[in-house]
Amino acid sequence: MPHLIEPGIPAAPDMDAVEGRYRAFAHALQSGSPASWMPTFREWDDLRRELETWSALTHVRFTQDTRDERARAALEHRDELLPALTGFDTEMKRRLVTEQTRLAPQLGEHAFCLWQADLSTFDPVVEPDLVAESKLKTEYTQLLAGIAVDFDGETLNLSALARYSSDPDRARRHGAAAARWNALGDCGAELDRIYDELVHLRDGIARKLGFPSFVELGYARMQRVDYDRAAVERYRDAVAAEVVPLANAIAQRAAKRHGVAQLAVWDEQLLASAPAPRPLGNAPWIMERTIETFADLDPRLGDFARMMDTNELTDLVARAGKAGGGYCTTVANGVPFVFTNFNGTKSDIVVLMHELGHAFQAYSSRDKSVIDYLVPTMESAEIHSMSLEYLSWPFMERFFGEGAQTYREGHLSEGLLFLPYGVAVDHFQHLVYEHPNATPAERHAMWQSMERRYLPWRTYGDLARPALGAFWQSQQHIYRSPFYYIDYTLALCCALQMWASSYDDRSGTLERYVALCARGGEESFRNLVSGAGLTSPFEPGALARVVARAKDVLAL
Repeated sequence: MPHLIEPGIPAAPDMDAVEGRYRAFAHALQSGSPASWMPTFREWDDLRRELETWSALTHVRFTQDTRDERARAALEHRDELLPALTGFDTEMKRRLVTEQTRLAPQLGEHAFCLWQADLSTFDPVVEPDLVAESKLKTEYTQLLAGIAVDFDGETLNLSALARYSSDPDRARRHGAAAARWNALGDCGAELDRIYDELVHLRDGIARKLGFPSFVELGYARMQRVDYDRAAVERYRDAVAAEVVPLANAIAQRAAKRHGVAQLAVWDEQLLASAPAPRPLGNAPWIMERTIETFADLDPRLGDFARMMDTNELTDLVARAGKAGGGYCTTVANGVPFVFTNFNGTKSDIVVLMHELGHAFQAYSSRDKSVIDYLVPTMESAEIHSMSLEYLSWPFMERFFGEGAQTYREGHLSEGLLFLPYGVAVDHFQHLVYEHPNATPAERHAMWQSMERRYLPWRTYGDLARPALGAFWQSQQHIYRSPFYYIDYTLALCCALQMWASSYDDRSGTLERYVALCARGGEESFRNLVSGAGLTSPFEPGALARVVARAKDVLAL
């Protein structure tokens, strides 16, 4: 990658040197005059950016090839160092928050809110537990990445197998789903063990830090500074009351269209009036169309897309040994990197638009003077990604030709079905961490209760393992990033407001979108949402307006 990031696995930091720099920071803050505090803060901020680049690139190299032993060793070494680095940062934040009155006029109040949340999540006593938690997460990632399934004459990883989820042939869709769940069932005991260890470990960390359960620690880790679990519960109730009936109607109409009594889980990608379209070209062709689309949306988006392509800041195609899923990370000061697993389905376009939305936001706010403001908290960050999925709708003919309208119908329908799924994942995690001593079977029963409330249309046919409540085990966020899932649904509520607004004022909506991206994480979720002219998902009416527009567009 020739221009903006170095190739290969980055060298780990010299921890003695890092510790020495932190001692110097502490000395300057303790013995220096107030005039020296801001220069000291700037030095600390620069060091954090250096360390973030190393950490992010180390993760990228491992996910690009989980079979590379050097990459795995580097990631494990990173995981071993991160708790100590967190400890250094915690002490620095603790010193800075004591001078909030003096420093906030220059740094902004929000940084101190974030730091206060961070201070509650760490103590040196939990360092060994954090190392163990990181190792378990890596074990889970490698377990899923190492699954190879023989299907339709090919040996495929789970990401590549997913392309059959939208195959027009129902028997082939069913066969792919059966192959997937047979493979996951073969490692079901390991999946149960890893999660059980994670739950008990996280519960223990929370109690050592003085929290009543991991639920409260999980919220603090997510830096939720302007809403609480009661607000989230009200939002979940609103989704159940206002969105689930529409989602169920979409599923029932899709079943009727496709001539089945009820949709099975392997039919859920076929919600539109016609089979899901596939992109008309390969990855380089898709990137060319993306550059054209972004340029037509807004010149700033076009310049950004060309920059990403010129500097090879994407890794798009599924391959053996590559970790599943997709993500965007920053691999230098505001330089984004996008990782996906193209498999020849419409999801290639959805995921690319989504991750490039993250990337555009990171690049747009790269000049923020505080590293904590480069990227917002996750529910805010997902607004940028999900909004771009919908704002790019008018140009889908470039990717799908005559199948563009089918894509749009399916994309909206899937989004509306995702809202209940997303809150089901969140509600499930609350139950898990409120009852940390539950058995694996009891956790599976918890998931089944979530499906009954939020996903009443879902059936599994002869797929025994997910029918017994194991569907959640392939949702990587549950293992790797606890409580990071409701964020997608909160953001989707906001993104759908952007989508609805674009029907009436396209240029104004795009201007608000670009401005929101440029703000980065300088404010809390509710403040960023209101500043973008959107209604907070926690306020009455946010979902009702979106549902009304969706019913009209889908003719339901």
